[in-house]
Amino acid sequence: MTENASIVAAVDAPDRVSLDGLETKWGTAWEENGTYAYELTSRENTYSIDTPPPTVSGSLHVGHVFSYTHTDVVARYQRMKGKHVFYPMGWDDNGLPTERRVQNYYGVRCDPSLPYVENFVPPHDGGDGKSIKYADQVPISRRNFIELCWELTAQDEAQFEHLWRTLGLSIDWKQNYQTIGAKAQKVAQAGFLRNLERGEAYQAQAPGLWDVTFQTAVAQAELEAREYPGAYHKIAFHGEAGDVVIETTRPELLPACVALIAHPDDERYQHLFGTTVTSPVFGVELPVLAHTAAEKDKGAGIAMCCTFGDLTDVQWWRELSLPLRSVLGKDGRILAETPEWITSDEGVALYEEMAGKTVFSSRKAVVDKLSETGEMIGEPENTNRMTNFFEKGDKPLEIVTSRQWYIRNGGRPYQEANGKELQENLLDAGKDLAFYPDFMRVRYDNWTKGLNTDWLISRQRFFGVPIPVWYAIDDNGEIDYETVLVPEESQLPVDPSSDVPVGFTEDQRGVPGGFAGEVDIMDTWATSSLSPQIATGWLTDDELFKATYPMDLRPQGQDIIRTWLFSSMVRAHLEFGENPWKHAAISGWILDPDRKKMSKSKGNVVTPLGLLEKHSSDGVRYWAASARLGTDAAFEENQMKIGRRLAIKLLNASKFALTMGGDAVEFNPAKITLPVDRAMVATVARVVREATAAFEAYDHTRALEVTESAFWSFCDDYLELVKDRAYNRDDQFALADTESARAALALSVDAFVRLLAPFLPFAAEEVWSWYAKGSVHRATWPVADPLEKAAAGQDESLLTVAGEALAALRRVKSENKVSQRTTYASVAMIAPKASHEQIEAVLADLRQAAHVRGPLEIGEGENIAISGYELDPAPAKN
Repeated sequence: MTENASIVAAVDAPDRVSLDGLETKWGTAWEENGTYAYELTSRENTYSIDTPPPTVSGSLHVGHVFSYTHTDVVARYQRMKGKHVFYPMGWDDNGLPTERRVQNYYGVRCDPSLPYVENFVPPHDGGDGKSIKYADQVPISRRNFIELCWELTAQDEAQFEHLWRTLGLSIDWKQNYQTIGAKAQKVAQAGFLRNLERGEAYQAQAPGLWDVTFQTAVAQAELEAREYPGAYHKIAFHGEAGDVVIETTRPELLPACVALIAHPDDERYQHLFGTTVTSPVFGVELPVLAHTAAEKDKGAGIAMCCTFGDLTDVQWWRELSLPLRSVLGKDGRILAETPEWITSDEGVALYEEMAGKTVFSSRKAVVDKLSETGEMIGEPENTNRMTNFFEKGDKPLEIVTSRQWYIRNGGRPYQEANGKELQENLLDAGKDLAFYPDFMRVRYDNWTKGLNTDWLISRQRFFGVPIPVWYAIDDNGEIDYETVLVPEESQLPVDPSSDVPVGFTEDQRGVPGGFAGEVDIMDTWATSSLSPQIATGWLTDDELFKATYPMDLRPQGQDIIRTWLFSSMVRAHLEFGENPWKHAAISGWILDPDRKKMSKSKGNVVTPLGLLEKHSSDGVRYWAASARLGTDAAFEENQMKIGRRLAIKLLNASKFALTMGGDAVEFNPAKITLPVDRAMVATVARVVREATAAFEAYDHTRALEVTESAFWSFCDDYLELVKDRAYNRDDQFALADTESARAALALSVDAFVRLLAPFLPFAAEEVWSWYAKGSVHRATWPVADPLEKAAAGQDESLLTVAGEALAALRRVKSENKVSQRTTYASVAMIAPKASHEQIEAVLADLRQAAHVRGPLEIGEGENIAISGYELDPAPAKN
């Protein structure tokens, strides 16, 4: 009860209530009335949300509904608390998922060497992709490919928006962005250029993880360890003191071997340290070295270091200053040119046989040759090994040397002068960020401490934010990557593949003395990491930025703490020296019936639109809101059924309670005089306090639990108990007593409608429209103080006792299988002595509600129960 105190309102409820059509009815009204539009105000009066931009690459699934509902209930609560809620929506439409979907959907692939074709018509339109093999995809120009990316993402975004509106997200749809759009490109490129100017962004020619399918570098945060079948091969290297046998799963990298390495404490190989061996077949002389990263209990305890087979090879290569002998190309095939370090006739012949072949084919060639020469000991032993994959890839990652762009993230504290300081700053920043639940903080800490490389942000793809630099070309026609040409911020966004640096003309592109544009794009996280700045208008809307940044809330999934949350913290601290938000709300996962996480890649997702139609949006929202932050929840349609039943009950009970006095209802706490009515508003006051405290602690589930429990008690106990007094059809009750019940009913309904509005927005809005103006979602959150004043200190336990007494009287009729309208000729009730006075206080209501026409005696007992009774004959059916 807030602004409706002491107000008489007309009630205009429909003859028959229903959830059907409420999503369309109120969705349209909210849009037309600007119910959720953000009104620019001061930062103090604003609550801003860094809404996760969903990846636009197909369809949303029920897991999205789950986590986005958590955010929406917070937005609705804060709006009712009087905040101007800035609740935008972004679309993450760049990167690999979009490109893959375009390839599958249209049956095309990008070939930057091809010319642009006007009015290009793709060979397919809506194929499932799986039937369109890579070889069957039509090569098209980069510009044509990007146009198709734009076309398909626009379609997907429209479908996503329809689903979000149906779900009832209180988004301000005028506040939106695309991670590939001009606004996001300007922010991302400006952020990068500022990183570059301060020395936080740099380029380097270095070994890095590479996906041979997507032909792109992969960052540490995008790795996924999976089991992969392989085989151990025992191979003999030749030394002066005899053969040294190593075990490897990568014999095809034998020509890239640069050393044998064992642990310095391994007594088996102490005598070999400082000596050399020669590699089998290839005959290359190699040193035997010691390093603590060698594992004494793995395989033979001595390993070949190849450049590069895995990340340990990279570590050894760096720390032991070993030569670089790469033999694997970016396409995953052995390089065509025979390396200069292979000089033996037998070695050259084997390499020529391997050249141009895939890893699998070249491995077979090496194994066959080693078997022939007797340098492979025994047969290969099958094994399953954990191997790094790109999270969206299907083949193990390789390590390829290439030129890439990086942003410092504290991941190289001992290699970089300022790395340790940045890492410590980011750890301290994590302490200042309020995590909900708090135990999620350790994931941020562990990731920050465990980084071993800077953030690789360049990608060798097409649809994304271009890295905004050019390079000078020297007089010999060679690209000088050390001479980086950058635009002014006022020029942004730019595309180096079509735009020209200051001081140059287009005819100087690619010629001696001219320039070359950077062809790589930024990793999708390099843009998404700036979502707080993009959404709030940094560099594009100064007034909006001042009113909304730093933001209040970052809601997100637990699996992208290492990517989205961490990278956002990095960018904010490098640019502003502060956290981009105050709170981080981390949702759990949705699990399928086998208790596995639902994800598109696993093929076990459930699409939500049918669920919204079947169970109502309010029913599905109830299921989602019933799960706490950070807790995994099962996909459970029964919970949705319960939610739908709750929403229907809110409609029916509210209509019942609000219309007992006819076509008008009075909200006047002064008229609440009887103890049981005061006990009811005392209960509501407590619920308001508990729900409010729960919301303030970002525990929406607790807020729902206490509200739902009290609401069902209101319906099952209080409403049934006082309905005859509230109707007072035969003037059996004094007018003051009737008005007391009606006022308590009205104030209780009004509070429950507001309390349930964040969870059941459609049903709550429908009830609100029967007796109040405007929207419940713009109304004020209920306040406990006036309700407590109306309760006048009444103990709410009176209502509990009354409910137990009424339940006992009803139970008798249920056990006798007679109608609840059947009257008692007499009844004897027992109850604890302490409850007698409370039962007496509600006796008139009890007699009416339970249809007791004769005496109702109360004796003493341990619990409230019926000790004796006489029922009249059942009333005749009409």
